Amino acid sequence: MPRTLDGQITMEKTPSYFVTREAPARIAAMSRDTKLIVVVRDPVTRAVSDYTQTLSKRPDIPTFESLTFRNRSAGLIDTSWSAIQIGIYAKHLEHWLRHFPLRQLLFVSGERLIRDPAGELGRVQDFLGLKRIITDKHFYFNKTKGFPCLKKAEGSGRPHCLGKTKGRTHPDIDREVLQRLRDFYRPFNRKFYQMTGQDFGWD
Repeated sequence: MPRTLDGQITMEKTPSYFVTREAPARIAAMSRDTKLIVVVRDPVTRAVSDYTQTLSKRPDIPTFESLTFRNRSAGLIDTSWSAIQIGIYAKHLEHWLRHFPLRQLLFVSGERLIRDPAGELGRVQDFLGLKRIITDKHFYFNKTKGFPCLKKAEGSGRPHCLGKTKGRTHPDIDREVLQRLRDFYRPFNRKFYQMTGQDFGWD
């Protein structure tokens, strides 16, 4: 990480940090004062989105339904599949709380980020001790993408939306499989709500 002067905030983004076992200790060794921001979304939707991204790169992969179960007739979910494992947020958070107090972590709702980007970014600005300068006037909703976009990117006169890897149409997934996944995640979600003091409403 580059050196940060007084009055500066240095930020870095890597989605895999939250689920990498070694990351909390390494980051704590670098700086115990680090503030951590984690964007989370409904783990069932997240798993389908993960699969959709992989499918776009490797169209020959097995179906979502077949990858979800270790044994479908017995209803055994395959927790070794990363698309499933990543969404067990409570398990990952336990590793972080061994190195950082909860007050140094902010959990941003992916669903609220889409519905109310300025509101969620207001929470981020408060958490970082920044003046609230990002407001509703900075966004418009792009119907094609299904996401809010910035009206004007910094240093540009043009709007800025997430890249083409975001907002892909998800394949149709068997409803029974989705319900089994909801049932599987429910206790983990509730534990996560207790740990964070936030109900994300995924149940």
